[in-house]
Amino acid sequence: MKKTGFIFFTLLIISCATTERAGLLPEDELFVTRKYVGDFVDSKLTEPESFGSPHILWIKTTQDSVFGKISAYSRSCEFVQGDRLYLRRVYQSPGVFGYWMYQIENENDVWYKISEFQHDNKVLVQVWF
Repeated sequence: MKKTGFIFFTLLIISCATTERAGLLPEDELFVTRKYVGDFVDSKLTEPESFGSPHILWIKTTQDSVFGKISAYSRSCEFVQGDRLYLRRVYQSPGVFGYWMYQIENENDVWYKISEFQHDNKVLVQVWF
């Protein structure tokens, strides 16, 4: 009986021990969070369809045949012709639950939130990752 009690007590102590987690899980290191989508060529602004709708900025890159025109939310475009553009996904967690936000950015800290549904190719942006 003493052996059983000792084994039970040992298992209880081991299960309550704290563990130290350093860094990310191995699965998290496999996520691609930034992807090159081409050099900036041109942009076109579309006015809102109705009151309260967002302004849509259509961004054309050198990889237009692969990604199509990328639709982002903005009233103006600060990208310069020839800027290398990247698609980045950022995990937002404002409360208990989180979600992925997608943005297009250059190397100079200019970025715009893009729409999750890309109207030009009729695909969800998640497919690109």
